[in-house]
Amino acid sequence: MMGLSGLPLGTLLGIFGAAAAAVVVLYILKLRRRAVPVPFSRMWDSVLRDKQATELFSKLRRLLSLALQLLVLALLVLALGDPKPKEDLRAGRHLVLLIDASASMKAVDVAPSRLGVAKAEAEKLVRGLGAADRAIVVQMGSVPLARSSMSGDQGELLGAIAQVQASDTRADLEAGLSFGRDSLRGLPQGELVVIGDGAYGDAESVAALSARVSLEGAVPRFVPVGKSGKNLSITEFSVRRYPLDKSRYEVMLEVTNLNDAPAEVELELSGDGVIVDVTRLKLGPSEKLPRFYQDLAGASRTLTARIKAAPGTDDLPADDVAYALLPERRRARILLVTPGNTYLEAALLLDEYLDVAQVAPGAPFPDGKFDVAIFDGVAAPVTERIGSALYLNPPAAGAPVPLGAPLTDFGFDTWDRKSPVLRFMSMGDIQVAKGFAFKPAPGGGDKVLGASDHGPILVSGSREGHRFVALGFDPRDSDFVLRIGWPLFVLNTINAFIEEDTGYVSSFRTGDVWHVAVPGSLGSVTLHEPGGQKHAVPVSDGRAVFRGELAGFYKLSGGADDAPLGEFAANLSDLEESRIQPHKELTLAGKKASAVSIAAVSLRSDVWIYLLLAVIALSAVEWVTYHRRVTV
Repeated sequence: MMGLSGLPLGTLLGIFGAAAAAVVVLYILKLRRRAVPVPFSRMWDSVLRDKQATELFSKLRRLLSLALQLLVLALLVLALGDPKPKEDLRAGRHLVLLIDASASMKAVDVAPSRLGVAKAEAEKLVRGLGAADRAIVVQMGSVPLARSSMSGDQGELLGAIAQVQASDTRADLEAGLSFGRDSLRGLPQGELVVIGDGAYGDAESVAALSARVSLEGAVPRFVPVGKSGKNLSITEFSVRRYPLDKSRYEVMLEVTNLNDAPAEVELELSGDGVIVDVTRLKLGPSEKLPRFYQDLAGASRTLTARIKAAPGTDDLPADDVAYALLPERRRARILLVTPGNTYLEAALLLDEYLDVAQVAPGAPFPDGKFDVAIFDGVAAPVTERIGSALYLNPPAAGAPVPLGAPLTDFGFDTWDRKSPVLRFMSMGDIQVAKGFAFKPAPGGGDKVLGASDHGPILVSGSREGHRFVALGFDPRDSDFVLRIGWPLFVLNTINAFIEEDTGYVSSFRTGDVWHVAVPGSLGSVTLHEPGGQKHAVPVSDGRAVFRGELAGFYKLSGGADDAPLGEFAANLSDLEESRIQPHKELTLAGKKASAVSIAAVSLRSDVWIYLLLAVIALSAVEWVTYHRRVTV
C-alpha cells in the first residue's frame, strides 16, 4: 500500500484539474486549421475519398498524443505528492552517530586504519537510512564535535563523515553520550550508535562511567572496529632543570611494551632535527623501561624521541613519537631598590643568571628595561621599564594593596601550597615580630598567597598590566631570613615573574586545557598548530588558554606585527589510550549495546524519483513518435 507524504490528495487533484484543462485548451488550439481557398476540380474526388477513409485513424493518433501529455502531467503531479509505502510514513528514527576519533583509532591493525573502517561503517548506515530517518554525525574526541545537523540529507551526512579526523587524545565517552542524549531529547525513536574500538578502559570503569549518564530512552548501539591490540609506546618524555644549576638539564624517557611477548625497539633521539642518539632496547612482556640522559650534545632547543619496532608488534604509530622543548635560559635584569639588605643581596647572588642593578631609595633608575624590580621598604611607582615587582614591607603611600591593622607576634597560619611563589616551602614555622595585614579589595583580582589569623600578609595581583607580590613585613623582623625558605621565596618569585621556574613544563598533555605563559599584556594571541592551522586564542592572567588535541610543536605569535612569542610541545603520553585492545561488546547505562546491521535499516523508497524518470521516458517516446509522424 502507498500513501502520500507530500501534498495532500485534494490539492493534487486541484492542481491536476487546472493543468489538464490548460493542456486540453492548448491541444485544441493546436488542431485549429486556417481556411485556405484552393481551386476545385473533380480530379480531387479520389483524394478526398482516401482521406475520409483514414480520418478515424488520424483522430485516434491525435488522441494518443493528448493521452501521453495528460499522462506526463499526471506523473508530475503525483511526484508532488511524494508517494511512499505505508510503512515509511511512520515517524522516522533519529540516530546519533558517535564516531570514535581518539588516538587509538589511528591504529593500523585494519586497513587503512580503524578510523577509516569506522567512517566506512558510518557511510553504510547513512546510505541505508529510511526515507523518514534522520541522523547527526558527531566526532567523539576529548570533547564531542557535531559535524552535521540532524538531517536526512545523505550528501550532507556523507560530507560530515569525511570531515571526521582522529586526534591524539582519548575519547570522552561520558561527554559523547551526554551530547547524544541531549541531541535526541524530544525526538521519537532515538538511537545512540557508537562506532569505534570500544577501548575506553576496562569493563568496570566503562560501566561506572556510563552509569552516570542516563540515555533517557535512547537505544544504545555499537559498531566495533579493530582486531589486534599489539602496541609499543613512549609513555613518558620530559625535560627538567637541575634546581641548583639551571644551566643544566636532564631528559627522562619511558618506553612501554604493551604486548604479552618480549619485544625489541630502536630508540632514536633527535635534537633540532638532527639525530643525536640511537639505542637498541629489549623489553619484556608488559615492561616499562625508563631512560635518563644528561645534557645531550647537539641539542639546543627541540628534542624528538621516536621508537621503531619490528613489523607486527606495534599497530599504533601515534604513540611512537614524543616531543619536548629544552629549557631556554637567559639572563634576567633585576632592579633592587634598597637602603641596604644583606639577606636580600645574598639571596640574589645564588642565581648566576640574574643581572642585578642596585640603587638607593630616591636615586634615579639605571638605563634600560628590567624584568623584575624588588622594592625593600619603599614603593616607587612602576613604569613601563619595569615588568613586575616584589614589595617587601611597603609603606602605606604607594603600596599596591591598602594596608590594614598593624600586627605583632604572628606568622603564616595558611598559605597557598600550589602557588609557584611558595613552591617547595613550608611557611608554618615562621615567626614574625611585627608587620601589618593587607586589605585587598573584594573581587579586585588580587590573590591571597599567605595569611595569619588576623588577615592577609602575602598578596599577589596585577596593576596596569604589571604583576606584583607584596609581603606585609620586613623579613629582618622575623626568622624568615634564617631559613632555607628565604632564598627560595626570592628566587621563586623572580622565576614566577619571568616564567623560568624550576617546574619548567617541557611538554603539555593533549586533551587537557593548556595555560601557556605569554609575555606582555595581550588580550589574545595566534596559535600555530603542528599541521599549520592557526587559531586566535584568548589570554587570561598572562597565559594563553587552549585545549589542544594534536601532538607536536606549537608556536605562539601576537602583537601588532604578529611577532613570535614562543613555542611549546605537546604529547599523547596516555598509557590507557595506548592500550588498544579492541572490544566487541559495550555496555552503556546498564544496557548491552546491540549491533547495527544494514538489513535492519529500511532502504530508501523515494518513488518520486522513479516518477520523474517515467516522465522523461514518456517525453522521449512522444518526441520520437511526433517526429516519425505517428501521433500527428
